[in-house]
Amino acid sequence: MSVEAVADKIRSRVEASGFHGSVKFDTVGDGVIVIDGNTISTTDAPADCTITLSLDDLESMIAGDLSPTTAFMTGKLKVDGDMSVAMALSQIL
Repeated sequence: MSVEAVADKIRSRVEASGFHGSVKFDTVGDGVIVIDGNTISTTDAPADCTITLSLDDLESMIAGDLSPTTAFMTGKLKVDGDMSVAMALSQIL
């Protein structure tokens, strides 16, 4: 699945979430997904928090097959910036 397809898959969740803040998912060479409030984009932009992980792991998290906590604890997911913004993403993922 492409970054654009993943963004499209979570777009409705993001738009309905009431999420405040900005976060960038950096999929290391496959592209980025930037969530800013209730908007989502695949254009790189600054964010309060950057989460780095593989595209496969991001897809697994969205599908519910990979817990964000497990991904973080096993080193599959790295967080740079405001950790509270990353934790608020649980309402979307």
